[in-house]
Amino acid sequence: MSITAQLRDSVRLPGGRVLVNGFALESRGDGSHRALLRNGHELEVHDLRELFAGERAPAAVFPLPWPRWDHGVHSVSPDGTFAVFSGQRSVRAMAAGGRTLWEYRHGCWGPELGHPHTGDEQEVCRGLESGSCRISDDGRLVWAHVVAEQEPGEWEERWVVLDARDGRELASLPLDSAAAGSNHLSHPDGTHMGLGIGMGQDGILLYWARWDGEKLTGWDVNEGLDRILTDVHAGHPGFLTVEHYGADLRLHALDGTVIAEQEPEPADGEDGAGDGDETYWDYGCGFVDADTVIASTVEADEEPEQARHWLLDAHTLRVHGVVTYPTGPVDSYVRPLGDGTWLTYDDRSETLSRWARAVTPGAG
Repeated sequence: MSITAQLRDSVRLPGGRVLVNGFALESRGDGSHRALLRNGHELEVHDLRELFAGERAPAAVFPLPWPRWDHGVHSVSPDGTFAVFSGQRSVRAMAAGGRTLWEYRHGCWGPELGHPHTGDEQEVCRGLESGSCRISDDGRLVWAHVVAEQEPGEWEERWVVLDARDGRELASLPLDSAAAGSNHLSHPDGTHMGLGIGMGQDGILLYWARWDGEKLTGWDVNEGLDRILTDVHAGHPGFLTVEHYGADLRLHALDGTVIAEQEPEPADGEDGAGDGDETYWDYGCGFVDADTVIASTVEADEEPEQARHWLLDAHTLRVHGVVTYPTGPVDSYVRPLGDGTWLTYDDRSETLSRWARAVTPGAG
C-alpha cells in the first residue's frame, strides 16, 4: 500500500543533516524540539518550530569549552539558560555567555591507560571514544556516561546522576562496557532515562534507570548486545529498538519484554526496490505519533536509490504501507517528532523538511 506524504515545512539549513542522522536534535517531554548545531567554536541552539517559521538567529549560543574536542553528546537545559558538555576528561556546565557554572572531572576517554596530561584544559588526547550527557526534562538533574579511574592501569565506565545546580554527584552505577560512544534518551514520564552504548564491532549495550530522589535503580536489556535504542513516546510506557544490523524492529516494555516485532518488508514487489535483494531496517526510526511508527529500509548512504520509508502500527508494528513523497523519491534518513510529523534532509539542496501523512479529501 502506498501512503502519500504532505510537506508541512522546509528550510535551508547547512549542516542540518545531523538532525536526522546524529544526535543534534534534542526533544523534550513537553513536545518541544531543539536543534543543537555546532558552528565553528560555538554551539548554536535553535527552536525547531521557530526555525521553520523563518527565525534564523539562534535562541542561544554557547562557546564550546574545548574547541578541538568534537565528540560526545551534549545537552541544553529546558529553559535554555545553560548547557552541559560531555568532554574527554570532564562534564562541564556553562552559561550562554561562556561562564563555567561547574565541572565534574572524570577519567580520560583516551584509549591509552595511564597516559600523561599537560594540565592544559584545551588538550585533546588521542582516540575517538566518548561519552554523553543529558539534562532531565525538569532541569534538575544531569545524567552522564563517564570513565572512572580506579587503581593505576585500571578504569571503569559509570553512569552518574549529578545535581544540575552544582555538579555534585548524587549516585552512580558501574557499567560493563567499553564504549566507542553513547547517547541518552529520556522517557516522557519524567522518571526514566535510557542509555545506549555503542562498542563498535563488540555490539551495543542498552540500559534504563530511574532516580527517585534518594536511590538510583538501573537495569540492562542486553540479551544479545545488539539492540539500538531508537525512540520513546508519551503514549507508550516502553521503548522502541532496532537490531544492530537491521534484522528486526521491536517494541518493548520498560523491563525489556518484547511486545511486538517486525522484520523489514522484502525489497521486491510493487513497493520494493524490485531486485529481490534482502532488505534491512535502518537505525533511523521512531514514533510519528502514539499510533504510528516510521522506519526506513536499506542504508541510504550505500544504496540511496533503494531507500524506502514505511509507516507501521505503533502497537503491533504491522506494516501499513510505504511512503510516497510528492517531490519524488526521498533517500534521507528519517527523524520522527512524535506529533504526527517527521523530518528528512536533502544533502544536495541542504534543506530540512517536515512531513505528515496526507489527509485524504472527504476522510473523517
